[in-house]
Amino acid sequence: MDAVAVAQDAFAQIGLEARVPVGAHAASADLTIELDGTATEIELKHRSLVDAKTAERLIAEFDASSGLLLVVGDRVTEDARRQLLAARAGYLDMRGHLGIRANGMVINADVPGVQQERDRADALAGRVGLEVAAHLLLSPSQPVAVRALARDLGRSPSTVSAVLGALRRDGIIDTSNTVVDTALFWRLAEKWPRRRTFAAVVPDDADPVMTQALRLGLGDLKAPGWALTDTAAAASYGAPVAFRAGQKLDFLVPDESVLRRAVRLLGTADSAERAAVSLRVAPVPVATHRRIDLGGPAEWPLAHPLFVALDLAQDSGRGREILDAWNPDERWTRVW
Repeated sequence: MDAVAVAQDAFAQIGLEARVPVGAHAASADLTIELDGTATEIELKHRSLVDAKTAERLIAEFDASSGLLLVVGDRVTEDARRQLLAARAGYLDMRGHLGIRANGMVINADVPGVQQERDRADALAGRVGLEVAAHLLLSPSQPVAVRALARDLGRSPSTVSAVLGALRRDGIIDTSNTVVDTALFWRLAEKWPRRRTFAAVVPDDADPVMTQALRLGLGDLKAPGWALTDTAAAASYGAPVAFRAGQKLDFLVPDESVLRRAVRLLGTADSAERAAVSLRVAPVPVATHRRIDLGGPAEWPLAHPLFVALDLAQDSGRGREILDAWNPDERWTRVW
């Protein structure tokens, strides 16, 4: 159990960002939080059971001048809670409660229990897991705060916290929620949906009626729209793959309503070989919200290289060979 990560998540639930200190403060504190412009250093002590005797001993051993004592316990008894608060310290009961009364802070808050996190056997199970993983891979070296990520995704902080906790448990991200290596990409590739719908013709991007009806989004790349992916997009990014004129185009589209409308307007093909385009609802919304215009052989807005790579990874033979040899330019980080 990583007490630092658990405490960070608990603070995030109540809107406080707890940072792992660096430099001179790293040796004296496990976390720092800032409240009304005042920084408080926190020293964590973890015990499975925190009863009155344990709390008394931890309080006696702690130098109050060095900051705030926060005792993290799988279970913190009522007597221990009262003792810690009376001593101007705090506690985090991992069954789901955070209490602090010190340094101008009074916190008495229910937070998600750690058991909820432990019960998430598969970090990437469900749509939220895919969204969190994609967000982390788009900025793999950037620390992530639970509440900020939950706000960006439009998801509950407790669910996002559970996903991040499971990824930390598996050693795929570190305590600041940054990506450790390529393992997260390949875990996400295993979950990446493969089902495609094949259409008979390519949409006419010069027809304003069709452009609007299919929400191609050609005028604003920051708004949802069609994103070219797979082979054609990989070729545009300079990956070692051949693409010829007339070859099938693969698109991610914003939602199911767009997909249904495209089937009506473009007609269906009975096989991939006879199709002009393949269509798929984007597994995560950001795939069609964060598109890139590079021109290239097909001259359509491209999906971000991350999503192109995830699509290529579905082909365990040729696709994996392309990924092994593909190193995008410095605008994008290679995460596979």
